[in-house]
Parts: sequence; structure tokens; C-alpha cells
Amino acid sequence: MSSLKWVRTNQESISVSDPLKGPGRDHSNNTVTGHFLYVTVPDGGLKMDWAAFQSPRLEPTNSSHPCKMVMYTHQFGPRSGGLTVLVADSAIYPVWERGGALGDVWVKAEVEIVTNSTFQIVIMAAVRDFAYGGIAVDSIVLSPECHLSSVNNTWAKFPEPPKHPCTVPDKMCDFHGDCAEAEDEAKCGDFSYSEGSSGWTDSSIGSQGWVLHENSTSKEEYLYVADAPGQQLTEAQTRTPLLGPSGPACTLSFDFALTGTPDHIGELSVRVIDSLLGMRPKLWEFSGKTGTGEGEWKHVDVPIGVRKHRFQLAFEARAVKLCPCAKIKVKNVHFVSCHNLFLLLFCPGLSCNFEDGLCGWYQDNSDNFDWTAIDGMDHTIGIGRSLVVDMWSPSLRGAFGRLVSFTQLPSSTDHCLSFFYKLYGPNTGALNVKLLDNTGYETVLWTRSAAHGNTWHEAHCPVPHQLTNFRLMFEAVRSGFDGRVAIDDVAFVDRPCTVPRMCSFEGQRCGYSSSGNVHWLHRSGHTATKTGPKTDHTLETELGFYMMVNTGADILPSGRASVLASPVRQGNAKTECVHFWYYMGGVNPGSLTLYMKPSKGERVKIFSGSLNQGDVWRHGNGNISSAREDWQLEFEVVGVGGKDTHIAVDDIVISAHPCEDQGSKCSLEKGMCSWSNTQNVKVDTLDWELTSPEAERHYSTPPEDHSLGTEKGHFLFFPSSNRTAANQNAQLQSPHLPPTKGTCLKFWIYKPFSSDGQLKVWRLSEGNLHQLLVVSELGGPWTRFDVSITSTEEYQIVFEGIKGTSGVIALDDIEYTVGVNCANEVTDTLPSKMGRGFSAH
Repeated sequence: MSSLKWVRTNQESISVSDPLKGPGRDHSNNTVTGHFLYVTVPDGGLKMDWAAFQSPRLEPTNSSHPCKMVMYTHQFGPRSGGLTVLVADSAIYPVWERGGALGDVWVKAEVEIVTNSTFQIVIMAAVRDFAYGGIAVDSIVLSPECHLSSVNNTWAKFPEPPKHPCTVPDKMCDFHGDCAEAEDEAKCGDFSYSEGSSGWTDSSIGSQGWVLHENSTSKEEYLYVADAPGQQLTEAQTRTPLLGPSGPACTLSFDFALTGTPDHIGELSVRVIDSLLGMRPKLWEFSGKTGTGEGEWKHVDVPIGVRKHRFQLAFEARAVKLCPCAKIKVKNVHFVSCHNLFLLLFCPGLSCNFEDGLCGWYQDNSDNFDWTAIDGMDHTIGIGRSLVVDMWSPSLRGAFGRLVSFTQLPSSTDHCLSFFYKLYGPNTGALNVKLLDNTGYETVLWTRSAAHGNTWHEAHCPVPHQLTNFRLMFEAVRSGFDGRVAIDDVAFVDRPCTVPRMCSFEGQRCGYSSSGNVHWLHRSGHTATKTGPKTDHTLETELGFYMMVNTGADILPSGRASVLASPVRQGNAKTECVHFWYYMGGVNPGSLTLYMKPSKGERVKIFSGSLNQGDVWRHGNGNISSAREDWQLEFEVVGVGGKDTHIAVDDIVISAHPCEDQGSKCSLEKGMCSWSNTQNVKVDTLDWELTSPEAERHYSTPPEDHSLGTEKGHFLFFPSSNRTAANQNAQLQSPHLPPTKGTCLKFWIYKPFSSDGQLKVWRLSEGNLHQLLVVSELGGPWTRFDVSITSTEEYQIVFEGIKGTSGVIALDDIEYTVGVNCANEVTDTLPSKMGRGFSAH
């Protein structure tokens, strides 16, 4: 017999203060002093994993007068491996079992015993070596038909234990036959094995439970829902043993029937219970009926996908009425392609337009929510499908939704993952592309966050060659409930990416290289030492990346240069504009000059800045006219002998349109010019978003824009909805502008009477906000405002939207005339050297 023993005890003796030991109260008296039988992992550790106790000897019974035992069981925590009731007469055999952990509840059990021999009842518990939990039994009652016996016949011997399995326990039920006859997989719940159906163990705690029907004549077997002795109002549940881990192609295949005469038979569902994460959301459910006749079965294949930890599968069901007139049944259960090293005969590629499934991608089941294929918002053909996470859904609890690729083999060449994406809405979150190596370590290759407009953007994400197996991941990160993330037209090719039009340096250098006396460093505020910006410009956090060069005299002596060069781009006949953000830190940090270097001929200066401009990120730009000749960018920094100084660049964007002159109008038809949403969480929580009435499907907007006066025209808008709290704000900021004796800000605003939001206009100088205008009550069509600005310090213009509960605020045709006031009088004379450094657009 086992050295692990049942103990008669009470909760007071175990530990009142630790609810993870013992059931808390007994069942008979419902007190901490009431007694019960209890077994768990002893303090000295587990030497045997089962414990048994038995009744006195009892007289034989018959089917008209069976011996009936009622008891209450408490099976709590991962230590509970399950309970079995056995009968010991001339042999020992099981007559009842209840698997696993059932929660912190006492559950009623009823067992009927019919035997023509003197017998004993044996109650056996299986205990697992986990962190907490245990098994208790209380309130055992035998019916009057259970008569004590005076016969002292030979005690039946315990059957020989099963032969030692040919594999370790963790490989039992892992969807791969490790034993000669695959007996390690035989009782795991797959009906294709002769004992597979018996692998499902009822774990119901309510008045309905699962029973296995077996007909040896017709060899028919199925699970069905029947009456159970429990008193909880819960669904009937039956579980497999611990399975897995599983691979991406894993599927649960089965037939089911909800048949009978009532209009509604009940519900049936499939759930995963993860050994580490616990109960997971339902994977599949059916409600209603499949037909009236007995033979009206339906087939279903439920994707199980990758499960990193061991898990159980569970069928849950609830019958509206249990009677001969209504049945809930399941048969032909199979696990298909579930081994975690299963190689698909045809491994689908990662290139995918999502018109017909996910191709070589699958949903990560350890995250919080899934990506969904939706119709009608498609990049490929407009009316087709794209893959979306709608933050508007209140069911999205938790932060992450992950789409993972099938495992890719190592390669000696670099790859490129290109795709189209949308990040849309005032509280969108982020979209990341990550690389997972063969140990599961995650590396960010690409990231975008916050509002990017109601339009598709193209992305090119370089994937460096890998020496081991790897996977790729699209990760949607939720920050609230007011936005949408979408991807479409994914392509994965075995060649390097073409040069991206936008580089934020998150996870990659985009092909930029360093030359000269000192190297440029790929840094973040998190990795910076005493020099370097504390936050990047993209994310405005210390985790965001940028390119930086130390310009202190001890590193870059006065007059020495360091160059950051872009990859070579193909020239064209049109003038393009390069936008970027730069940071000149410390006293006398040096000069920053941006050149366009043609493949032949001398380089052309398109931007310069050499002021002591304070520790802030600034916007710069310059026009590129290549006349069809290939070219590259060169950011050249020259030291001037400062101490602990540095210069950094971030968010380099090459626009297909020429730069707009300082003070010219931003019509928002070609993007947001140099206006930007701040990502500083200390300043605001939401974003201004760019859209057009034609593109908009979700928010109320003006019927047309102001610039074009049509539904195709664009504007910035800030909605008030009930998905985010009232009084949350969004700040739209201009670039840094020079001190002025008179600059005029002109803009158009749309704010209907139904909108209860507010618009405030501020001048931001040296971290302080100075209010210029408040717009609260406004109705009717687009309305123009002119605001005069004077400032003795450098400043930024800030449009702040403060949301209410309904309606919208929209902005269009924003213009500021630096050094020219609202009376059209020239007030300032700007040094020509500063012109580009303070470029407005």
C-alpha cells in the first residue's frame, strides 16, 4: 500500500490563515472546526502519488437492492489529480471517477455498487507535485442496503501496477507515440484508440454530467449528458488528461448532436484548461439543435493551435431539459496534426492577403485577444478582407493580440517582410513586428504607435539572416477602446528590403551607416549613459531608439566630422522632401548639416543647424531634387569643442511632395505637414486623427472638408465618444518656432452644436502653457479664427482637444506666418541661417 496517507483533520488544525491548504470548512457542519479526510503533498515532499482508504467488509448486493454511497468531495488546486472509487471483491476494479481540480467547492458524488461477493469500497486519491491544493472527502453515507459482513474472506489483492511506461510522464499524451504500441497515447481522449474514449473524465459539479455510452455489439461509443448528483447550477464538463504541448496545426475533430423534440435542446462548447494559465475562453460553441432524429450529427474541426504548456481539453454542455426527448452527444473525437514538431506536408507561406484564411500565420493562444478577418476594409481589392483588431470592442480585455508565423528554417540571406497597415483612432495603441528565436526570445524589428490617419501605409521590415529556426510575430498592443489596427498584403521574400521611406530606428538601423572620426550609435534613453537624449522622438519614452553621435571635445575634437549616411535611393524627376527630427544636447554641441549626395558629382546642402538649441527634439526638412540620378542622404556633424555634448536624429521620412515654405498653409491633403501628436503620456492620453468624410465609417465628421469643400478632402478631427472618459485630452503640436513680436495663426474649425468637447489653443514656452484661445460654444459650418502670437522665447503652438461625451471637433487649413502679424505687418527679421532650422512645414 501507499506510504501517502489520508488524514482525519479540520481546517483549524491545517491552517486557518492559508486558504490554499484544506477546503476552509468541512461539509457536514460548515465550520473550521468540523472534520474531514484530507490528503495533499506532505511537508517532506511526495514519495508516492496516491493514497487509499477503505470501508469495512460489506454483504453482497443485487441490482434490485444495490448498495449506494453518497459523499462530498473537495478537489482544489493543481495538486488534485482526481478521485476514484473502487470495489474490492475477488478483484479490484473502478466503479466511479472524477478527474482533476473542480474549484473551491464541495461537490456531491453518488455511487451504486452491485456485486455477488463480499466487498469493500476503496476511495483512492491521486496527488500531483504542484504548488498548492489537495483533496478532501466528507459526509460519507451508505444506504440501508449496505450491510456489514461478518465474513473474513481473503482480501482481494491490489492489481499489479501498470508496467513502467516506456517514456517519462511529460511525454504521456503529447500526441506522439513513444511506446511500441503507442500505449502512452491510448487513454488520452482520442477515440481512434481502443481506450481513447475512457480518457475523458467527468469533472461536473452540478446537476448535469457526462457519461460514456459503449455498445460492444455495434462498437458504438459516444459521450452524452445525463443527470448528476451535484447541486451547483453549472455546465456539465468532461476533460482529457494533461495533453501536449501542441503545434500550430493542432485541431480537435469531432461529431456532435443536439437532438430531440424541444425547439431548443441546449448548448455545447469546447474549452482549453491551461496547466499554467488556468481556464481559457471558449474556443467553439453551439446553441440550439442539430435536428429532431437520433442520427442528425454534425461535424466540426476546432483549431487548438500552439499551446506552450500542458493543457486539458474540455467539453461543456447544458441541456435545457434532461429527458428521453432531448439528447446532447459527442462522438468520433480525434486530435489531428497536434504534435508540436508536426511538419505540414504543405507548409503555407507567410505571404498572405487574408482573402482565404491566415496562410502561414496562426493566433497566439497565450495572449489576450485575437486578430479578426473582416470584409470591406481591404487594401488589396477594396471590397475584400484584411486582418483587424478593433479596439472599439469592449470584449478586448488585456493588452496584447498576437499573430505568429509558422516556424521558418535558418537562412544565409536576409529577408524582407513587407505589408500594409492601418493605425487609426484617437486611442489606437501600437503595432509591433517581432522576431522570436528558437528559445522564444523576442526582438522588436519594427514598431508604430498612435494615430496614423484613416489610410493604408506601406511598411518594409528587414529580417536579418538567422542561424537557427525562428518565427515572426505581428503584435497589436491595446492602450484603450477607441481605435483600430489592421494589416493586409503581407509579403515575405528572401532578399533585402528596398529602402523604407520612413525610419524610426526601432529595432533596426534601416541600412544607415556611419563613417568619419567617431561612429554614430544606435541608442535609446534606457541605454544612454551621461550623454544622449533621455527619450526618443517616436515613442517619447526611454525605451525608444534613435541614432546619436557624441560631440564632446574628448571624443570628437573641434573641426572633426562624423557622417551618418542613408542607403542609396533611386532618383526620379520629382522634387521630394525629407523630414526628420534632431536633438542638439549640451553647450556647444557642434553643427548638424544634411546633404543630398548624388551618385555622381558634389553633394548639395539641404539643411543646417548649429545653434545651442536646448535639450528638445526639433523638426527639420529639406528638398531633394535628384533629376533621376541615384542619391543618398548624409547627416554630417562637426565638433566645436563642447563638453559632454551630443547630436541625435530620429524619424527620418522621405515624402513624395516638396517641402512647403515656412508659414505656408497646411491643407492636410498631403498629410499633417510638420504638426504632430505628442506621445508624452504625462501631457495627453488621446490623439488628433486625420480622415476624410469619404473614408470615414465609424465616427461622425463634417460632411466635407474646408480646403476642397468635398467629401474627398481631409482634415484633423477629435471625437467625443463613450469609449473613453470625458475630459481626456489630445495635444497637436507645431515645430519649435523662433521668438516673435508678432506671428499670426490662422485656422478653420468645425464644431456642431451637438458637440460638447472643447478646443484650447496654447503657446508652449520652456515647458509652460500660455492660453491664447478657448472655443466652447460654436455651431454651424466651418469657422475661421485668427490668433496673434507674441513671445520673447522660442515656442510651440498647441491645439488641445478636450473631449466630452458626444460630437466632434475638426481642424483644417492651419497656417502661421512667422514674423508677420494678423494685420499683415512684418514684425520680425529672421536670420537667414535660422530659416531651415525653424522650418514650419
